[in-house]
Amino acid sequence: MRILVTAFDPFGGETRNPAQEVLAKLPRVIEGAEIIPLVVPAVFGEVVDRAVDAIRAHRPDAVVCLGQAGGRRGITVERVAINWMDAGIPDNIGQQPVDEPIAQDGPAAYFATLPVRAMVSTMRDAGLSAGISLSAGAFVCNHLMYGVLHYLEREQLPVHAGFIHLPYLPEQAGDKAGVPTMPLDDMVRGLVTALTALVAAHTNTN
Repeated sequence: MRILVTAFDPFGGETRNPAQEVLAKLPRVIEGAEIIPLVVPAVFGEVVDRAVDAIRAHRPDAVVCLGQAGGRRGITVERVAINWMDAGIPDNIGQQPVDEPIAQDGPAAYFATLPVRAMVSTMRDAGLSAGISLSAGAFVCNHLMYGVLHYLEREQLPVHAGFIHLPYLPEQAGDKAGVPTMPLDDMVRGLVTALTALVAAHTNTN
């Protein structure tokens, strides 16, 4: 099995992104599955192009996208991506689409095709704070999730895909009084656990 794992670079004035740091520490093999890492820019349009290029080049069995969701208490696996862009802040090249569809020919939403509940249950069983989210927002994270699922559907590729949001690192909370955080090592352990559940689900269906 091959799993493409993407992570955004820092955005919104931050100098760090927990997704990028988790990706750097992930093992390159998890339960026999090859992990293919890819750092992507927090830029509308380009981020989907980068992910699609990697899917074409590596032909993964699954795509797991990682992003930062400052303010969330734990690791959240997204259930749905919407066909909408409504950016509260500019992306990393200054684009700030408001009330625009991602794909003119696409459906209103796509559901993740990852084993969302199993991934969350496995992380909770490991003692980690984790949950299912029903909103990936309307910024670049949602844009990437929707764009990847739209490409896979259009090309009829048997690839499972979805998105996982991570909270702030403790080091990011210096000027954010009371904001929830999670240590990097716990995030890495959570992602390894979630990807282990993904591998098990893939093995059981093949």
